[in-house]
Amino acid sequence: MQLILLTTQRRGACRSAGTILDCAAASTPCTAHLTPAARARMTRWMPKIYRERFTVPADANDDNGHVNNVAYVQWMQDVAMRHSSAQGATEELYAELGSSWVVRSHRVDYLRPAFAGDELEVWTWVCNLRRVRSHRRYRFLRASDQTLLVKAETDWVYINAETGRPRSVHPQVVDAFDLLEPHEEP
Repeated sequence: MQLILLTTQRRGACRSAGTILDCAAASTPCTAHLTPAARARMTRWMPKIYRERFTVPADANDDNGHVNNVAYVQWMQDVAMRHSSAQGATEELYAELGSSWVVRSHRVDYLRPAFAGDELEVWTWVCNLRRVRSHRRYRFLRASDQTLLVKAETDWVYINAETGRPRSVHPQVVDAFDLLEPHEEP
């Protein structure tokens, strides 16, 4: 699946020897080379709604000839991880913190079918961060006419990666996300 990121088109900035340099490795703001404090400041430049565009692969279709509902759940998890990384809360950061996220529940409303070859946009945002949980929402739209195909949400639980037990969301993770208020939702 080829993804086209729609987050922002400006090049990223990296801190090196006290100066800000253009990061040649990034077409979106780069946080890979930043200190945690600088990364948290930089995420304020990122949009609250993360967007991607992709073409539905043929293997996503089910026996009914349209995208299988399980494909949407996989895409939800994948886009949530890419959004987190784009905000600076990368897999490496979670490993350093000894933490991870697990799904408590999904809710998916299938409004219209999608088919292999359709170009889709997926939008995701974090609407709530509590002590050990986060609530994230998603919208899947057909790119050609912006028809809403799927509305979904996931309740995530922040855990200690070693024990699997819930733990308080680390401040670095909290700082990575600007919450989208209900009146701002698409």
